[in-house]
Amino acid sequence: MAAMTDHRSLADSLSKALHLAVAPIGISFGPEAAAGVPAFDEPMSEPAADGRAGRVPAGCVFWVRAAERSFTTAPEDHGNCSVGRYTHGLAGLEEVAGNDDVAALLESGWVDAEAVGGIPAVSERPETITYGPVADAATTPDVVLLRVNGRQMMVLSDALPGLKIQGKPQCHIVAMAKEDDEVVASVGCALSRARTGMRPDEMTCALPGSRLAEVTAAVERAAAIDTVVAKYAADDARRFAPAT
Repeated sequence: MAAMTDHRSLADSLSKALHLAVAPIGISFGPEAAAGVPAFDEPMSEPAADGRAGRVPAGCVFWVRAAERSFTTAPEDHGNCSVGRYTHGLAGLEEVAGNDDVAALLESGWVDAEAVGGIPAVSERPETITYGPVADAATTPDVVLLRVNGRQMMVLSDALPGLKIQGKPQCHIVAMAKEDDEVVASVGCALSRARTGMRPDEMTCALPGSRLAEVTAAVERAAAIDTVVAKYAADDARRFAPAT
């Protein structure tokens, strides 16, 4: 297990190499709350007509909150978004299939029943999920999540040949990183963007926490090469500047 100072150093190095606007966040699934990490304490919502309730509109909103502080969540905190409950291993498909939000997604044509059945999910149901800045993590997170723009995704793609880029729903890349031990990116989804308020140019990338050092080193190498190439291109472009 990496020491806390290693997490801070790696998170800072990755942020610097990619010029991240939001520092990497960690997501950990476990049988009990992380010691010394407070519970997420925003109030529970009023139940929807189908009984759904939660402390945030969807689990992906915790990603936004986690940029500010570390906290633990209980399964019921995630109760408002059926898709997120499923991808994070908090409920089976049979438990959420009759909910109004699932019906709305199916009726709109945003997704069909066959696609729903193929969405990746965390295999073991957690009792808690802990979120927070990777720099503050006392232990190695299961998953490290990055919020990136197009240029940063370019560097990640160069650094990690074969990087998978997924579509909707955005949250399933967390399950893929955890279960398959691979780095996965997402272009995002309309559901998550509306609930999180993420900028239109933002995308996400999830990587196994155990691979943070490996990914950081690869990104630093790719970013350094891109800097050399960008300088060459900028110098070469001066030939096209209008004469004065």
